[in-house]
Amino acid sequence: MTALVTGGCGFIGRHLVGQLRARGGAVRVLDLGPFEDLPDGVETLQGSVTDRTVVRRALAGAETVYHLAAYPHLWARPRQVFEEVNVAGTRVVLAAAREAGVARFVHGSSLTVLMARKDLGREARIDETFETRLEDMLGPYCRSKYLAEQAALAAAADGLPVVVALPTLPVGPGDRNLTPPTRMILDFVNGRAPAYLDCRLNLIDVRDLAAGLIAAAERGRVGERYILGNENTCLSDLLNLLSEITGRPVKPARRIPYGLARAAARLDETIADLVTHRPPRAPVTGVRLAGVPAAFDSAKARRELGLPRSPIRTALKDQLLWMHERGWITRAMPNLD
Repeated sequence: MTALVTGGCGFIGRHLVGQLRARGGAVRVLDLGPFEDLPDGVETLQGSVTDRTVVRRALAGAETVYHLAAYPHLWARPRQVFEEVNVAGTRVVLAAAREAGVARFVHGSSLTVLMARKDLGREARIDETFETRLEDMLGPYCRSKYLAEQAALAAAADGLPVVVALPTLPVGPGDRNLTPPTRMILDFVNGRAPAYLDCRLNLIDVRDLAAGLIAAAERGRVGERYILGNENTCLSDLLNLLSEITGRPVKPARRIPYGLARAAARLDETIADLVTHRPPRAPVTGVRLAGVPAAFDSAKARRELGLPRSPIRTALKDQLLWMHERGWITRAMPNLD
C-alpha cells in the first residue's frame, strides 16, 4: 500500500514519513524539497500542490493521502500565497484524490480555524464541536486554512473518505524550516525576545502528532474532525520550563499588555510590507491568536484514535538538544553544553 504525503519535507511531514517507513509501508513525498535526510526507500516527487499535472502523477497508485502541504507562516508577501497554496492547492489535491479513488484522505487543518473573534470569557475549553465562521478568522492564514478545511469536509460529504486532523503546536526535534513555534522557542533561548505577551498554548510532541495522523487514517471516522494535541499551558510556564531544561533563565523581565503588543505588531508588519520585505518578528495574526484565551480538548482523539501523550518536557529537551547540535543556540546553556 502506497501512502502519499504532501509536504513530507516539513516538520510534521518528516516525522510522519519516518513512522510510515518504519512500519514497512511504501511512501511517496510530494514537496518543493529539499529531500535530504528522508528515510531510505522513500519515493520523492518535486512540485507544488497547485500543479494539477504533478499532483495527478503523485497520486498514481496511492491508497492513502496525508495532505500536509501548506504555506505555514502567519505573514506572506504577497498575501495571495495563502489562497493559492492553502486553498486552491487543497482543492487540487482533493479533486485528484477523487479521480484516483483513494481509500483514505487525511487533511491537515489548523488549530487556528477554532480560534475566533469571540468573547470567550476567562478561558474557553474548545473541542471539535466549537463552531466558527469565515468572518471570525483572525488573519489571512487562518482564513485560508478555514476555507481549505471546508473544502475537505464538503468532499467528505460528497463521498470522498476524508478525515480532518487539527494539530496543535508541535514541539520536538527536526524542524528545519523554523515554523512559528520553533522560531519562538529559539528566540527566547537566544535572548532575542526583549519582552513577552503571556498567552495560552496547547503543545504536542511532534512524534505523537505523526502517530495521531496515522491513527486518523486507520481509525478516524469519515467526515469527522480530531484535535491532535496534548498539554494546555501558558507562555510564562513554558518559559519557566525552558529555563529549567537549559539551566539558564530565558524569560524576559518585561511582560507587555495585549494592546501594546498589537500596536507594535501592526507597526512591525507595516515595515515588513513596505520596507524590508522580510517576515516581521511578531505578525499581527500571531498577536491576535495570542489574545484568544482558549484551552483545547483532545479527548476525542485519545478515545477514538488512541492519540499518545508523551511528556512535553521530553519533547522540548529533545528539540533544544537538536538545535544546540546544529549551532542554532548561540548562548551558553549549562544543561545542554
